[in-house]
Amino acid sequence: MQQLGLASDGSVQVPPLGRDSHAGWYKYSPTPGQVGPAILLGHVDSAKYGPGVFFKLGNLRQREQVSITRADNTVAVFAIERVVEYPKAHFPTYEVYGNLDHAGLRLITCGGRFDPKAKSYEDNIVVYASLISSHPAAARS
Repeated sequence: MQQLGLASDGSVQVPPLGRDSHAGWYKYSPTPGQVGPAILLGHVDSAKYGPGVFFKLGNLRQREQVSITRADNTVAVFAIERVVEYPKAHFPTYEVYGNLDHAGLRLITCGGRFDPKAKSYEDNIVVYASLISSHPAAARS
């Protein structure tokens, strides 16, 4: 998974946009499965490439599960707690990025109305989830 840092304006970087763009992990957040909010960002779509990796993120529902294979070849399994749409102008930075006393996950993409003048979405979709289990990844053949 690609590591993301900070952009020159101090905001969190987003993964590069491409035909097969993937989600990226914000490297200043815990890795998925560690205590704290692991942050993953991905594109919802693009005019050039169509649906992105997080195209259906807003369709996730409470208690559904998301699995992430970690670099150590373990799979961290998270249960969705809630899915929230926030106006970008009022993004709750502390609520999304703030410390937790458990292993959490935040999946973030764009959403809401598309502003053709600005060529961007007006909102962000944030999925909040908590770790429920982990297990070794299946062997690849």
